[in-house]
Amino acid sequence: MSLVATRFAPSPTGPLHIGGIRTALFNWLFSKNNKGKFYLRIEDTDKERSKEEYKNQIIQSLQWIGIRHDDKEYIQSEKIKLHKEIAEELLKKGFAYKCYCSEEEIKEQKEKAKKKGIPFVYNRKCRDPKKLEVPKNVNPAIRFKSKMSGNTIIKDLVQGEINISNFIIEDFVILRKDGTPTYHLSAVVDDHTMNISHVIRGDDHKINTFKQKQIYEAMNWKLPNFAHIPLIHSQSGSKLSKRDKASTVDDYIKLGILPDTLRNYLLRLGWSHKDKEIFNLEESIELFDLKGIGKSPSKLDMSRILSLNEHYIKHMDEKELFEFLKDFCKKFEKKINSSKEKTLLKSMHFLKNKAKTLDDIYQNAQYILSDIINISSEDSKLLDVASKKILKDFLSDYEKMTKITKESLEKIVNRLIDKHKTNFKGIGQPLRVALTGSKFGPGLFNIILSLDKDETIKRLKLIK
Repeated sequence: MSLVATRFAPSPTGPLHIGGIRTALFNWLFSKNNKGKFYLRIEDTDKERSKEEYKNQIIQSLQWIGIRHDDKEYIQSEKIKLHKEIAEELLKKGFAYKCYCSEEEIKEQKEKAKKKGIPFVYNRKCRDPKKLEVPKNVNPAIRFKSKMSGNTIIKDLVQGEINISNFIIEDFVILRKDGTPTYHLSAVVDDHTMNISHVIRGDDHKINTFKQKQIYEAMNWKLPNFAHIPLIHSQSGSKLSKRDKASTVDDYIKLGILPDTLRNYLLRLGWSHKDKEIFNLEESIELFDLKGIGKSPSKLDMSRILSLNEHYIKHMDEKELFEFLKDFCKKFEKKINSSKEKTLLKSMHFLKNKAKTLDDIYQNAQYILSDIINISSEDSKLLDVASKKILKDFLSDYEKMTKITKESLEKIVNRLIDKHKTNFKGIGQPLRVALTGSKFGPGLFNIILSLDKDETIKRLKLIK
């Protein structure tokens, strides 16, 4: 059996889309499951829109989610000479022809097709050289001479057998008038050069596969296996686009989503293995196959992502989670004073409770991170005369304590409940507001135990 080799081939013309990450993940998992190679090809032939910053963002996004490509990145623009040579070879062999049609002629054909409500197919005006009048001083494009009769079949590893009429495949351009190769030509030449065994990509590429298959056959090259993955749709059911709020990897990083969460979610988005929901990295590689990919589009579900993130936060080692929190805060300029780190780390076991994102943990920790507690006008209403008396009595008992534990704190609270004829909320709520600035947040005893004794006393004394 020949070596399995897959590739992910993004264009660096914008931030990496979430659908692109899933495609990369499926390619990477498939190659690793088969002890093969996974390559990253940067398709940067669109010089006007391609930017180095987007290339770096693509690589960083893949690394963030745990995908490492083999060997160096394959840079498509460095191979243009080879692409052009293949175009010339196809021309010589009679599989392509020079097209002298102007942009105005093509535009007119497209408008006619639009009015009729049919897809645009080039009218093959330049296909027969005998009938062709070659205009002077016009640089021709080179078009591939597509089959005009019969059918083509693709044995797709996800979609099954796909059969279409060759007549609907137009004579597509492989070399533009300015001498630059098109996607169809470059992709085929690169996949052949890289010995790609499996092309796994979105099912919006299906028609491209029929075009590209003809180039493989014309060059007498071995055809790779094709697998077309259904697209990711938004909650409304439309194709997910860059206009959607959570469409790039960076959007999820900003929300405070963990890389394992997004990897696990994207793995399960359109793929399944029995009824298993949670997969670690090793299981993902071991169990992934193309048979588990469904044929229908998948809907992006933000509530499911948050639920999964909560699961990972809850079960993650607290030291590891703390490092993720620090990286998150550093990246988005959320200040953590180094003097607070020790307190934060020892408090992670409760700060992460019910937290769906890293930002939730950061917000839960505000009472630790902030030296000055700001109480909103709404919450300050909870500090009435009776509540202030409770705080004063708690402070009196607290200052006398030598060993502060949950049990010793419970004794004080129970004593105050009896004395003030109230309940736990009646004692806990004013204490929480005084110590954190809010009636919401971590458990009362966790708050008090996480703060230094001097800090707790200082905050209680500020309530007059």
